[in-house]
Amino acid sequence: MAAVGLLVIGIAAMFLRPFGAPIWVGPVAAGLIGLATRIIHWNAASDSLHLLTKPLLFLLFAVPLAILLDRIGVFEALAATVDGGDHLAAGLWLLATAVTIVFNLDASVVLLTPLYIRIAQRHGYPPEMLAFQPALLACLASNPLPVSNLTNLIVAERFGLGVADFARHLLLPTIAACVVGWLCFRRVFATESPSHIAVDEPIDRAALRRGLPIVGFVLLGFTVGSALGVTEWIVAAIAVAWAALLATHLPWRAIPYEAMLVAAGLGVLVAGAGSSLLLASIFDATGAVGHARVLLYGVVASDASNNLPAVLAGEAALHDRSQVWSLLLGANIGPVLVISGALSGLLWRDTARRMGIKVSARRYSEIGVKVGLPALVVASAVLLATHG
Repeated sequence: MAAVGLLVIGIAAMFLRPFGAPIWVGPVAAGLIGLATRIIHWNAASDSLHLLTKPLLFLLFAVPLAILLDRIGVFEALAATVDGGDHLAAGLWLLATAVTIVFNLDASVVLLTPLYIRIAQRHGYPPEMLAFQPALLACLASNPLPVSNLTNLIVAERFGLGVADFARHLLLPTIAACVVGWLCFRRVFATESPSHIAVDEPIDRAALRRGLPIVGFVLLGFTVGSALGVTEWIVAAIAVAWAALLATHLPWRAIPYEAMLVAAGLGVLVAGAGSSLLLASIFDATGAVGHARVLLYGVVASDASNNLPAVLAGEAALHDRSQVWSLLLGANIGPVLVISGALSGLLWRDTARRMGIKVSARRYSEIGVKVGLPALVVASAVLLATHG
Protein backbone atom coordinates (compact mmCIF):
# COMPACT_ATOMS: atom_id res chain seq x y z
CA MET A 1 0.00 0.00 0.00
CA ALA A 2 2.90 2.37 0.69
CA ALA A 3 4.10 1.99 -2.91
CA VAL A 4 0.61 2.77 -4.20
CA GLY A 5 0.55 5.85 -1.95
CA LEU A 6 3.86 7.04 -3.42
CA LEU A 7 2.45 6.59 -6.94
CA VAL A 8 -0.60 8.69 -6.05
CA ILE A 9 1.59 11.38 -4.46
CA GLY A 10 3.95 11.44 -7.46
CA ILE A 11 1.08 11.84 -9.95
CA ALA A 12 -0.67 14.47 -7.82
CA ALA A 13 2.54 16.51 -7.45
CA MET A 14 3.08 16.33 -11.20
CA PHE A 15 -0.16 18.22 -11.82
CA LEU A 16 -0.43 20.40 -8.70
CA ARG A 17 3.25 21.49 -8.88
CA PRO A 18 3.69 22.59 -5.23
CA PHE A 19 5.83 25.73 -4.83
CA GLY A 20 5.95 26.03 -8.62
CA ALA A 21 8.18 22.95 -8.97
CA PRO A 22 8.82 21.59 -12.48
CA ILE A 23 6.53 18.79 -13.63
CA TRP A 24 9.19 16.09 -13.20
CA VAL A 25 10.05 16.82 -9.55
CA GLY A 26 7.06 14.98 -8.02
CA PRO A 27 7.46 11.61 -9.80
CA VAL A 28 11.26 11.61 -9.50
CA ALA A 29 11.25 12.60 -5.82
CA ALA A 30 8.60 10.01 -4.96
CA GLY A 31 10.56 7.36 -6.84
CA LEU A 32 13.81 8.22 -5.07
CA ILE A 33 12.06 8.14 -1.68
CA GLY A 34 10.62 4.74 -2.51
CA LEU A 35 14.05 3.38 -3.47
CA ALA A 36 15.80 4.94 -0.46
CA THR A 37 13.26 3.48 1.98
CA ARG A 38 13.13 0.15 0.10
CA ILE A 39 9.40 0.50 -0.38
CA ILE A 40 10.31 -0.01 -4.04
CA HIS A 41 12.76 -2.83 -4.73
CA TRP A 42 15.81 -2.03 -6.84
CA ASN A 43 15.29 -5.07 -9.07
CA ALA A 44 11.72 -4.08 -9.94
CA ALA A 45 12.79 -0.48 -10.65
CA SER A 46 15.70 -1.68 -12.77
CA ASP A 47 13.44 -3.91 -14.86
CA SER A 48 10.98 -1.06 -15.41
CA LEU A 49 13.71 1.40 -16.43
CA HIS A 50 15.21 -1.19 -18.78
CA LEU A 51 11.81 -1.47 -20.47
CA LEU A 52 11.78 2.33 -20.87
CA THR A 53 15.33 2.68 -22.22
CA LYS A 54 14.61 2.45 -25.96
CA PRO A 55 11.43 4.55 -25.81
CA LEU A 56 13.24 7.29 -23.89
CA LEU A 57 16.18 7.21 -26.30
CA PHE A 58 13.72 7.68 -29.14
CA LEU A 59 12.09 10.62 -27.34
CA LEU A 60 15.56 12.08 -26.81
CA PHE A 61 16.01 12.42 -30.59
CA ALA A 62 12.42 12.73 -31.88
CA VAL A 63 11.63 16.24 -30.65
CA PRO A 64 15.02 17.76 -31.68
CA LEU A 65 14.54 16.15 -35.11
CA ALA A 66 11.20 17.91 -35.53
CA ILE A 67 12.76 21.21 -34.42
CA LEU A 68 15.61 20.82 -36.91
CA LEU A 69 13.25 20.05 -39.78
CA ASP A 70 11.30 23.15 -38.82
CA ARG A 71 14.52 25.18 -38.85
CA ILE A 72 15.28 23.91 -42.34
CA GLY A 73 11.76 25.04 -43.29
CA VAL A 74 10.29 21.69 -44.29
CA PHE A 75 7.03 21.86 -42.39
CA GLU A 76 6.32 25.49 -43.19
CA ALA A 77 6.92 24.69 -46.86
CA LEU A 78 4.58 21.71 -46.61
CA ALA A 79 2.00 23.87 -44.86
CA ALA A 80 2.33 26.43 -47.65
CA THR A 81 1.03 23.85 -50.10
CA VAL A 82 -2.29 23.97 -48.25
CA ASP A 83 -1.87 27.40 -46.71
CA GLY A 84 -4.88 29.24 -48.05
CA GLY A 85 -8.17 28.63 -49.80
CA ASP A 86 -11.29 26.84 -48.68
CA HIS A 87 -9.44 23.68 -47.64
CA LEU A 88 -6.86 25.24 -45.30
CA ALA A 89 -8.15 23.60 -42.12
CA ALA A 90 -8.57 20.21 -43.81
CA GLY A 91 -5.03 20.30 -45.24
CA LEU A 92 -3.57 21.19 -41.86
CA TRP A 93 -5.58 18.39 -40.24
CA LEU A 94 -3.99 15.91 -42.66
CA LEU A 95 -0.52 17.35 -42.05
CA ALA A 96 -0.89 17.08 -38.26
CA THR A 97 -2.13 13.50 -38.67
CA ALA A 98 0.93 12.54 -40.71
CA VAL A 99 3.42 14.28 -38.39
CA THR A 100 1.89 12.64 -35.32
CA ILE A 101 2.01 9.17 -36.86
CA VAL A 102 5.57 9.43 -38.18
CA PHE A 103 7.38 11.65 -35.68
CA ASN A 104 5.33 10.98 -32.49
CA LEU A 105 2.77 13.09 -30.67
CA ASP A 106 5.21 15.14 -28.57
CA ALA A 107 7.16 16.27 -31.61
CA SER A 108 3.87 17.12 -33.31
CA VAL A 109 2.60 19.45 -30.59
CA VAL A 110 5.99 21.12 -30.12
CA LEU A 111 6.44 21.77 -33.83
CA LEU A 112 2.97 22.31 -35.26
CA THR A 113 1.29 24.31 -32.51
CA PRO A 114 3.32 27.52 -33.08
CA LEU A 115 3.21 26.96 -36.84
CA TYR A 116 -0.58 26.61 -36.87
CA ILE A 117 -1.01 29.68 -34.68
CA ARG A 118 1.16 31.68 -37.10
CA ILE A 119 -0.88 30.43 -40.06
CA ALA A 120 -4.15 31.33 -38.31
CA GLN A 121 -2.92 34.82 -37.51
CA ARG A 122 -1.67 35.37 -41.07
CA HIS A 123 -4.97 34.34 -42.61
CA GLY A 124 -7.35 35.86 -40.11
CA TYR A 125 -8.60 32.66 -38.46
CA PRO A 126 -9.12 32.48 -34.68
CA PRO A 127 -5.74 31.15 -33.45
CA GLU A 128 -7.36 28.80 -30.93
CA MET A 129 -9.17 26.92 -33.70
CA LEU A 130 -6.06 25.80 -35.58
CA ALA A 131 -4.01 25.52 -32.39
CA PHE A 132 -6.35 22.77 -31.21
CA GLN A 133 -5.60 20.55 -34.20
CA PRO A 134 -2.19 19.26 -33.01
CA ALA A 135 -3.58 18.69 -29.50
CA LEU A 136 -6.52 16.64 -30.75
CA LEU A 137 -4.55 14.63 -33.28
CA ALA A 138 -1.81 13.91 -30.75
CA CYS A 139 -4.43 11.61 -29.24
CA LEU A 140 -6.48 10.52 -32.25
CA ALA A 141 -3.55 9.71 -34.60
CA SER A 142 -0.88 8.35 -32.24
CA ASN A 143 -1.72 4.67 -32.65
CA PRO A 144 -0.65 2.99 -35.92
CA LEU A 145 3.17 2.93 -35.55
CA PRO A 146 5.41 2.04 -32.58
CA VAL A 147 7.04 5.48 -32.79
CA SER A 148 3.74 7.38 -32.76
CA ASN A 149 3.46 7.33 -28.97
CA LEU A 150 5.75 6.59 -26.04
CA THR A 151 3.14 4.12 -24.77
CA ASN A 152 3.40 2.23 -28.08
CA LEU A 153 7.16 1.97 -27.72
CA ILE A 154 6.82 0.64 -24.17
CA VAL A 155 4.41 -2.08 -25.27
CA ALA A 156 6.43 -2.87 -28.42
CA GLU A 157 9.52 -3.38 -26.27
CA ARG A 158 7.64 -5.51 -23.76
CA PHE A 159 5.95 -7.85 -26.25
CA GLY A 160 8.35 -7.68 -29.21
CA LEU A 161 5.84 -6.00 -31.54
CA GLY A 162 6.78 -4.38 -34.85
CA VAL A 163 5.40 -1.95 -37.42
CA ALA A 164 3.30 -4.61 -39.15
CA ASP A 165 1.65 -5.61 -35.87
CA PHE A 166 0.64 -2.04 -35.05
CA ALA A 167 -0.57 -1.26 -38.56
CA ARG A 168 -2.61 -4.46 -38.76
CA HIS A 169 -4.42 -3.89 -35.47
CA LEU A 170 -4.61 -0.11 -35.06
CA LEU A 171 -4.57 1.45 -38.54
CA LEU A 172 -8.31 1.09 -39.20
CA PRO A 173 -9.35 2.41 -35.75
CA THR A 174 -6.97 5.34 -36.24
CA ILE A 175 -8.42 6.18 -39.66
CA ALA A 176 -11.91 6.04 -38.16
CA ALA A 177 -10.89 8.29 -35.25
CA CYS A 178 -9.27 10.89 -37.52
CA VAL A 179 -12.17 10.99 -39.99
CA VAL A 180 -14.85 11.26 -37.30
CA GLY A 181 -12.67 13.74 -35.41
CA TRP A 182 -12.43 15.95 -38.51
CA LEU A 183 -16.20 15.88 -39.08
CA CYS A 184 -16.80 16.88 -35.46
CA PHE A 185 -14.05 19.51 -35.54
CA ARG A 186 -15.59 21.07 -38.64
CA ARG A 187 -19.00 21.15 -36.97
CA VAL A 188 -17.71 22.62 -33.67
CA PHE A 189 -15.79 25.41 -35.41
CA ALA A 190 -18.27 25.89 -38.26
CA THR A 191 -18.82 29.55 -37.34
CA GLU A 192 -15.10 30.33 -37.17
CA SER A 193 -14.24 31.98 -40.50
CA PRO A 194 -11.32 34.19 -41.55
CA SER A 195 -11.70 37.90 -40.91
CA HIS A 196 -9.88 38.83 -44.12
CA ILE A 197 -8.94 37.31 -47.46
CA ALA A 198 -6.12 34.80 -47.25
CA VAL A 199 -2.91 35.51 -49.14
CA ASP A 200 -1.07 32.54 -50.56
CA GLU A 201 2.71 32.63 -50.15
CA PRO A 202 5.27 30.92 -52.42
CA ILE A 203 6.42 27.45 -51.45
CA ASP A 204 10.05 27.20 -50.34
CA ARG A 205 11.07 24.41 -52.70
CA ALA A 206 14.69 24.58 -51.57
CA ALA A 207 13.56 23.61 -48.07
CA LEU A 208 11.62 20.70 -49.50
CA ARG A 209 14.64 19.52 -51.51
CA ARG A 210 16.81 19.62 -48.40
CA GLY A 211 14.36 18.23 -45.90
CA LEU A 212 12.18 15.70 -47.69
CA PRO A 213 15.05 13.20 -48.16
CA ILE A 214 15.41 13.17 -44.37
CA VAL A 215 11.68 12.59 -44.00
CA GLY A 216 11.91 9.76 -46.53
CA PHE A 217 14.85 8.24 -44.64
CA VAL A 218 12.89 8.36 -41.40
CA LEU A 219 9.85 6.75 -42.99
CA LEU A 220 12.02 4.02 -44.48
CA GLY A 221 13.90 3.54 -41.24
CA PHE A 222 10.77 3.28 -39.12
CA THR A 223 9.22 0.68 -41.43
CA VAL A 224 11.86 -1.33 -43.30
CA GLY A 225 14.51 -0.66 -40.66
CA SER A 226 12.26 -1.96 -37.92
CA ALA A 227 11.66 -5.15 -39.89
CA LEU A 228 15.44 -5.58 -40.21
CA GLY A 229 16.00 -5.10 -36.49
CA VAL A 230 17.22 -1.47 -36.58
CA THR A 231 15.62 0.22 -33.58
CA GLU A 232 13.71 3.47 -34.00
CA TRP A 233 15.99 5.57 -31.81
CA ILE A 234 19.01 4.76 -33.99
CA VAL A 235 17.10 5.90 -37.09
CA ALA A 236 16.09 9.10 -35.29
CA ALA A 237 19.68 9.72 -34.13
CA ILE A 238 21.05 9.42 -37.68
CA ALA A 239 18.31 11.73 -38.97
CA VAL A 240 19.15 14.29 -36.25
CA ALA A 241 22.82 14.26 -37.26
CA TRP A 242 21.88 14.70 -40.94
CA ALA A 243 19.44 17.54 -40.21
CA ALA A 244 21.91 19.24 -37.85
CA LEU A 245 24.51 19.36 -40.64
CA LEU A 246 22.01 21.02 -42.98
CA ALA A 247 20.71 23.43 -40.35
CA THR A 248 24.21 24.09 -38.91
CA HIS A 249 22.56 23.97 -35.52
CA LEU A 250 22.13 21.44 -32.70
CA PRO A 251 19.03 22.23 -30.61
CA TRP A 252 20.17 21.11 -27.18
CA ARG A 253 17.39 23.10 -25.53
CA ALA A 254 14.81 21.12 -27.47
CA ILE A 255 15.73 17.87 -25.68
CA PRO A 256 12.55 16.88 -23.81
CA TYR A 257 14.34 16.12 -20.55
CA GLU A 258 11.29 16.93 -18.43
CA ALA A 259 9.14 14.37 -20.25
CA MET A 260 11.96 11.83 -19.99
CA LEU A 261 12.34 12.37 -16.24
CA VAL A 262 8.57 12.12 -15.75
CA ALA A 263 8.49 8.83 -17.67
CA ALA A 264 11.43 7.44 -15.68
CA GLY A 265 9.94 8.53 -12.35
CA LEU A 266 6.53 7.06 -13.16
CA GLY A 267 8.18 3.85 -14.35
CA VAL A 268 9.88 3.39 -10.99
CA LEU A 269 6.68 4.19 -9.06
CA VAL A 270 4.56 1.79 -11.11
CA ALA A 271 7.20 -0.93 -10.63
CA GLY A 272 6.76 -0.49 -6.88
CA ALA A 273 2.98 -0.43 -6.96
CA GLY A 274 2.82 -3.57 -9.08
CA SER A 275 -0.35 -5.17 -10.43
CA SER A 276 -3.27 -4.86 -8.07
CA LEU A 277 -6.08 -7.35 -7.47
CA LEU A 278 -8.43 -4.77 -8.97
CA LEU A 279 -6.57 -4.86 -12.29
CA ALA A 280 -6.52 -8.64 -12.21
CA SER A 281 -10.30 -8.67 -11.82
CA ILE A 282 -10.77 -6.11 -14.61
CA PHE A 283 -8.58 -8.01 -17.04
CA ASP A 284 -9.85 -11.54 -16.36
CA ALA A 285 -12.60 -11.49 -19.01
CA THR A 286 -12.09 -12.69 -22.59
CA GLY A 287 -13.63 -11.93 -25.97
CA ALA A 288 -15.43 -8.68 -26.69
CA VAL A 289 -16.21 -8.11 -23.00
CA GLY A 290 -12.56 -8.46 -22.09
CA HIS A 291 -11.44 -6.05 -24.80
CA ALA A 292 -14.12 -3.54 -23.78
CA ARG A 293 -13.03 -3.70 -20.13
CA VAL A 294 -9.38 -3.18 -20.96
CA LEU A 295 -10.18 -0.34 -23.35
CA LEU A 296 -12.35 1.39 -20.75
CA TYR A 297 -9.59 0.94 -18.17
CA GLY A 298 -7.15 2.65 -20.55
CA VAL A 299 -9.46 5.66 -20.95
CA VAL A 300 -10.37 6.05 -17.26
CA ALA A 301 -6.90 5.36 -15.86
CA SER A 302 -5.26 7.77 -18.30
CA ASP A 303 -7.67 10.59 -17.57
CA ALA A 304 -7.58 9.97 -13.82
CA SER A 305 -3.79 9.95 -13.70
CA ASN A 306 -1.73 9.82 -16.91
CA ASN A 307 -1.43 7.35 -19.77
CA LEU A 308 2.16 6.37 -18.93
CA PRO A 309 1.42 4.80 -15.52
CA ALA A 310 -1.88 3.51 -16.92
CA VAL A 311 -0.09 1.53 -19.65
CA LEU A 312 2.82 0.45 -17.45
CA ALA A 313 0.43 -0.97 -14.87
CA GLY A 314 -2.01 -2.34 -17.42
CA GLU A 315 0.40 -4.21 -19.67
CA ALA A 316 1.90 -5.98 -16.65
CA ALA A 317 -1.56 -7.21 -15.60
CA LEU A 318 -2.80 -8.45 -18.99
CA HIS A 319 -3.80 -12.10 -19.19
CA ASP A 320 -4.54 -12.07 -22.92
CA ARG A 321 -1.81 -10.56 -25.10
CA SER A 322 -4.31 -9.62 -27.80
CA GLN A 323 -5.92 -7.16 -25.35
CA VAL A 324 -2.84 -4.94 -25.59
CA TRP A 325 -4.44 -3.20 -28.60
CA SER A 326 -7.51 -2.28 -26.58
CA LEU A 327 -5.26 -0.99 -23.80
CA LEU A 328 -3.31 1.20 -26.21
CA LEU A 329 -6.36 2.57 -28.00
CA GLY A 330 -7.98 3.57 -24.72
CA ALA A 331 -4.80 5.02 -23.22
CA ASN A 332 -3.79 6.89 -26.39
CA ILE A 333 -7.15 8.40 -27.41
CA GLY A 334 -8.56 8.75 -23.88
CA PRO A 335 -6.40 11.81 -23.02
CA VAL A 336 -8.30 13.80 -25.68
CA LEU A 337 -10.88 14.32 -22.90
CA VAL A 338 -8.58 15.60 -20.12
CA ILE A 339 -5.52 17.79 -20.65
CA SER A 340 -3.46 15.98 -17.99
CA GLY A 341 -4.14 12.55 -19.50
CA ALA A 342 -0.91 12.62 -21.52
CA LEU A 343 2.33 14.57 -21.38
CA SER A 344 1.58 15.86 -24.86
CA GLY A 345 -1.46 17.73 -23.53
CA LEU A 346 0.58 19.56 -20.91
CA LEU A 347 3.33 20.19 -23.44
CA TRP A 348 0.75 21.60 -25.89
CA ARG A 349 -0.74 23.91 -23.26
CA ASP A 350 2.68 25.33 -22.40
CA THR A 351 3.61 25.73 -26.08
CA ALA A 352 0.35 27.53 -26.90
CA ARG A 353 0.74 29.76 -23.85
CA ARG A 354 4.17 30.89 -25.05
CA MET A 355 2.46 31.94 -28.29
CA GLY A 356 -0.13 33.97 -26.39
CA ILE A 357 -2.97 31.40 -26.55
CA LYS A 358 -4.28 30.45 -23.12
CA VAL A 359 -6.51 27.38 -22.93
CA SER A 360 -7.97 26.28 -19.61
CA ALA A 361 -8.39 22.64 -18.61
CA ARG A 362 -12.15 23.15 -18.81
CA ARG A 363 -11.98 24.52 -22.36
CA TYR A 364 -9.74 21.64 -23.42
CA SER A 365 -12.23 19.10 -22.04
CA GLU A 366 -15.12 20.95 -23.68
CA ILE A 367 -13.52 20.62 -27.13
CA GLY A 368 -12.29 17.13 -26.32
CA VAL A 369 -15.79 15.89 -25.51
CA LYS A 370 -17.31 17.44 -28.63
CA VAL A 371 -14.56 16.32 -31.04
CA GLY A 372 -12.67 13.50 -29.37
CA LEU A 373 -15.42 11.55 -27.63
CA PRO A 374 -17.33 10.63 -30.83
CA ALA A 375 -14.01 9.71 -32.45
CA LEU A 376 -13.12 7.52 -29.46
CA VAL A 377 -16.49 5.76 -29.57
CA VAL A 378 -16.25 4.99 -33.31
CA ALA A 379 -12.60 3.90 -33.11
CA SER A 380 -13.46 1.63 -30.18
CA ALA A 381 -16.34 0.11 -32.12
CA VAL A 382 -14.02 -0.61 -35.06
CA LEU A 383 -11.43 -2.23 -32.78
CA LEU A 384 -13.98 -4.34 -30.89
CA ALA A 385 -15.60 -5.43 -34.17
CA THR A 386 -12.27 -6.75 -35.43
CA HIS A 387 -11.01 -8.22 -32.12
CA GLY A 388 -14.11 -9.23 -30.17
